[in-house]
Amino acid sequence: MTKIITKDLLDQFKLEVVAGKDGLDREIIMSDISRPGIELTGYFRYYPKKRLQLLGKTEMSYYKDLTSKDRADRAKRMCTPETPGIVVSRGMDIPEELAEACDEANVPLIRSPYKTTRVVSRLTNFLEAKFAPFTAMHGVLVDIYGVGVLITGQSGVGKSETALELVKRGHRLVADDSVEIRQEDYDRLIGSSPPLIEHLLEIRGLGIINVMTLFGAGSVRSYKKISYVINLESWDEKKQYDRLGLEEETMKIIDVDVPKATLPVRPGRNLAVIIEVAAMNFRLKQMGVNAAEEFSSRLTTMIDESGSKLGSDYDM
Repeated sequence: MTKIITKDLLDQFKLEVVAGKDGLDREIIMSDISRPGIELTGYFRYYPKKRLQLLGKTEMSYYKDLTSKDRADRAKRMCTPETPGIVVSRGMDIPEELAEACDEANVPLIRSPYKTTRVVSRLTNFLEAKFAPFTAMHGVLVDIYGVGVLITGQSGVGKSETALELVKRGHRLVADDSVEIRQEDYDRLIGSSPPLIEHLLEIRGLGIINVMTLFGAGSVRSYKKISYVINLESWDEKKQYDRLGLEEETMKIIDVDVPKATLPVRPGRNLAVIIEVAAMNFRLKQMGVNAAEEFSSRLTTMIDESGSKLGSDYDM
């Protein structure tokens, strides 16, 4: 699991450390953020002390209205050994009692100049991305007309060569050979390349090539949402392949079912063009246009009309 410490927030969001600088190496173990409102009244029975704490305008206004003794008590109880840090939004002034408690307990007290909702949103998105479920898959990820297509298949089936042809046709490479995948939402998978092989493509007989150097910065992407999976497999004469496109196959990656198509590989098939068309057809389906269903509907209508006409001839 990714390890996040409070100091990482400073580097990412350029926040100001007001107090508790000795605690910047505290580990953040969850993406949830707490706004201690009821705790400021003195109720700490269910205080989520392991979460990052955020004080907005409402919480700080109430806190400043307390007596000096109560402010010191609330601050001391908020600053536990497990608390990764306290964030104050809107660049508000920090009460002396809060700063002293953070210094004493080594709890980082951080200030942001932005509005509370923006701070919560950015911190939450950052932490959820870091703590998202993670896996790695053997394959190639390419951005084709805005569709993140994960090309899978056995080693040597032609995935990298197909990706090279797609890049030559103007599409963008995200990852080759190994694709790191994070589930950033219940239905959102983000694929990226390991840093070691980023922008690199392996072509058997040719070796390693740098796609960005050869084709320019517009030929690569750092990450992309995975929307479609295309599995390449050697042509099997005994196997029946879908010829209409009515069968909807899916592939489960972490907790997400991703639409999938299987393409048989044999000499003479231009896989790059087929995958390109598959991506465009996938976009059409997302827009409500399904050629296979339209054909099936036409065929059904024609059969019904033929049956009705045949019945009329018999009646005569």
